[in-house]
Amino acid sequence: MHPVIKELLILQERDQKLLIVQRDLDRIPRDEANANGQLNGDQQVLQKAIDALRQCEVATKKIELDIATRRNTILRLKQQQFETRKNEEYTALGNEVIRYTKEIDGLETQELEHMEIADNLRAKVKEAEAQLARSQSLVNADLADLTAKKAQLLQRKEELTTERKNLCSGVDPEVLPLYEKLMKSKNGSAVVQASNGMCGGCHMKLVPTTLVKVLAGSEITQCENCGRMLYPD
Repeated sequence: MHPVIKELLILQERDQKLLIVQRDLDRIPRDEANANGQLNGDQQVLQKAIDALRQCEVATKKIELDIATRRNTILRLKQQQFETRKNEEYTALGNEVIRYTKEIDGLETQELEHMEIADNLRAKVKEAEAQLARSQSLVNADLADLTAKKAQLLQRKEELTTERKNLCSGVDPEVLPLYEKLMKSKNGSAVVQASNGMCGGCHMKLVPTTLVKVLAGSEITQCENCGRMLYPD
């Protein structure tokens, strides 16, 4: 095996580890987004319950105002009854008092119904808040794990980058650019084994002269199909 190939295999091993570390780092933002996304459903349920409660409270407040308005009207009608001296007008005013009193009875029934609905909605809000709190606790734990994982990956990346820099300093500067170009274009596989007469990268059959050069190990030999550098089985 050509001595440069040996050096490149060690370098490639570090580079492949770096690629794995970087892929893991690239996944962390997505994993964080997925973790936060788990809260969306619970947040929507809570907001829906809050909105329903507010609507119910607004409707109840309107009923209370309607009741108050009718009570004021009854007081005014009774005052008019007290002041009138005409029997027909007195009777008509009395009928109006009866009508408004019945309306108040109906509104008070609606008010009680809305109050009961509001109590149920408050219970739903509390339940939704509790569920959101449970989900938030789990998500916080997931995010903490991801933060710790990111710190570990960054430390590992720094270590591998330092090792790679030291290894690159010992590689033939004329061969290193070819290696780095192949690493980028061949998905992290620049140096592969020639096994059973085939390239370990593209798995195409190698011509006999290429195999002879690989086995001799006297020069850097590339696959004639994919361009990867080869070393013998």
